[in-house]
Amino acid sequence: MKAVTTSPPPPPDPAPVDLVLPCLNEAEALPWVLARVPRGWRALVVDNGSTDGSAALAHDLGASVVREERRGFGAACHAGLLAATADIVCFCDCDASLDPALLVDFVREVRAGEADLVLGRRRPQGRGAWPAHARAGNLALARMLRRRTGLRLGDVGPLRAARRTQLLALGLTDRRSGYPLQMVVRAADAGLRVAEHDVPYLPRTGASKVTGTWRGTWQAVADMRRVLAEPPAPAGGPAIAPSPQGAPSR
Repeated sequence: MKAVTTSPPPPPDPAPVDLVLPCLNEAEALPWVLARVPRGWRALVVDNGSTDGSAALAHDLGASVVREERRGFGAACHAGLLAATADIVCFCDCDASLDPALLVDFVREVRAGEADLVLGRRRPQGRGAWPAHARAGNLALARMLRRRTGLRLGDVGPLRAARRTQLLALGLTDRRSGYPLQMVVRAADAGLRVAEHDVPYLPRTGASKVTGTWRGTWQAVADMRRVLAEPPAPAGGPAIAPSPQGAPSR
């Protein structure tokens, strides 16, 4: 099990933020993840049919638990979005591969009006953090995304922040692996500004439900190809906010 960090948590957030954490059998990772949620934020753990006691553990650790019986990453994420009430909503995987404390800077960027949707570009830390087949699938996806939207992104990772009303206005319909990509595609079509910043990507706790095998990876890519085949919105074009590293994301 990943040890809980002893570094001091970020200071309390001055305004509420809802953090959506899609969860399927993540009892081993939950203590680490929930310990890293910034103070003042509400953790919405969306239980997607766990059988390992994840929902009860999340409740005991102080999270709000949302139940989504329909299986699928997108189904869990969207259930969390619908349950959210804060102006800004964040998303993070619940497997301890990403530190939710990193979202503090993402939220500041959205609040400052510098970007509408802020994404984390995963940078693997250590062996096994990102298997070769998963990286290959991600590279193919990034190329397809650029052809479809013009967005020059390096990842379509799960760590992200945006305003709730803007996300709801996108009318997201995918309930499987294509959900994160559909959010980016429709945001670009709507003319929202998308920013991307590097984040450390740690070896996940437990087995991946999507990218643990070549078959799972390419099934996810197939889901995302269907999203990319959607016709673009008739009005508005992609806009991009510059990354703090100085290189444009588009």
